[in-house]
Amino acid sequence: MAGTHTLTFTDAGFESEVLRSDVPVLVDFWADWCMPCRALGPIIDELASEYHGRMKVGKLDTEANQHTAIKYSVQSIPTIILFQNGEIKHRWLGVTPKKEFKAAMDALLK
Repeated sequence: MAGTHTLTFTDAGFESEVLRSDVPVLVDFWADWCMPCRALGPIIDELASEYHGRMKVGKLDTEANQHTAIKYSVQSIPTIILFQNGEIKHRWLGVTPKKEFKAAMDALLK
């Protein structure tokens, strides 16, 4: 289950919600069957709460939204991409420590 502030991104809304966002956006490309994705889930939820109002944080289910996953060359999950002004600012593959996400997110907010 996603946290209270964790957004759900889809192919249909990706451009408006992520690429045209006024604030940076952290997108977790994941799938329900992926155990590393499930392990990362609580970290994504914590980041969504901690950065609420300053940044968007959410998940995109690659099974249901294959177009966006293909567009961004997501070949393994979890893949986490940090966007700002429609551009990729950072990309992580696999389960990543929370402090690495926070360092990149804080750098964009300065």
